[in-house]
Amino acid sequence: MEKGGYVYILSSKGRRLYTGVTAHLQIRVTQHKSKSDPTSFTPRYNIDQLVYYECCATIGEAIARESMIKNMHRGRKIEMILAMNRTWQDLSEPWGKPVPPFDERTLRPPETF
Repeated sequence: MEKGGYVYILSSKGRRLYTGVTAHLQIRVTQHKSKSDPTSFTPRYNIDQLVYYECCATIGEAIARESMIKNMHRGRKIEMILAMNRTWQDLSEPWGKPVPPFDERTLRPPETF
């Protein structure tokens, strides 16, 4: 059985973008943040903030979606980011930190964007 995948967009503070695909989002983003290969694109341009991601049912779907996103104009990519993350917050920041409790009144997680 094929596992799911993720397509993601990383950004630098200057908003240079990188689109990638992975089966393990947290591991892959951690690899980007570690800058283990200084000659590759993301460390060279200090691209280390997860600003957008999508979950896909299969890795094949994730690869196809990555290709679609890579072929989009920059403006369309920014629209997608803003729809999910209007403040360009690093979505990987809370990983490893305690999760805030649900809002008892609405039974929904707290607003993070």
